[in-house]
Amino acid sequence: MSSIVAVANQKGGVAKTTTVVNLGAALAERGDRVLIVDLDAQACATFSLGRDPEDLERTASAALLGAGTPVADLVIPTNDGVDLLPAAIDLAGADRALAALRGREYVLREALAPVRDTYDWILLDCSPSLGIITINALTAADAVIIPLQCETLSHRGVGQLMETIADVQRLTNPQVSVAGILPTLYDGRTVHAKSVLADLGPRYGVPVFSPIGRSIRFAEAPAAGRSILATAGQSRGAEDYRRLAREVADVVRP
Repeated sequence: MSSIVAVANQKGGVAKTTTVVNLGAALAERGDRVLIVDLDAQACATFSLGRDPEDLERTASAALLGAGTPVADLVIPTNDGVDLLPAAIDLAGADRALAALRGREYVLREALAPVRDTYDWILLDCSPSLGIITINALTAADAVIIPLQCETLSHRGVGQLMETIADVQRLTNPQVSVAGILPTLYDGRTVHAKSVLADLGPRYGVPVFSPIGRSIRFAEAPAAGRSILATAGQSRGAEDYRRLAREVADVVRP
């Protein structure tokens, strides 16, 4: 059965989508079967994997918002060796649509259940919010990775996310755990970034993954619709995500 990992932080611009796409590609490069689930109406993961959301007739909303379409019928392959459950703008109203449903926190978990045996990893790209879709992701997940830019202001909101995860553990998913905080956009040349990195473990009391360095290569890859492992496979950024794949496998599936 697959391990489901949610990549979540309600703050935008912390490299959630970059992490999902490149971690997924790195796990696939290791020979694992990977499904990426785009849960953001901005559909950045979908675009980053070479699919135009406006050209897709059916997306994740067909499985989540009442149509009941099986996830297996919605999944599409990508050139990076991962499968994709794509998103589009119609997910923008998902929180409102789910609000009236009984058991609304479990919709995603139930939708993914039939494909869990198909994959080794299911990675959930969460939107920058703590709405019902993000609660669904945390309820479906075995583990959570929290990307965090190594700047002081990026700490804002992480405590609230940790409280939300604690509520999910208490109410809907006792098994979910925080796999760790992932420092992103890291510039080891600055004293500030080093001090923020050193503070993460003691402040939050959870594991801290090796940081992902800042690189222009991450901005270039989505334009090609590929991961950084495909567009700049020998770059430091690609190696950072290969290392992260090993660390996540050790933590989540020891």
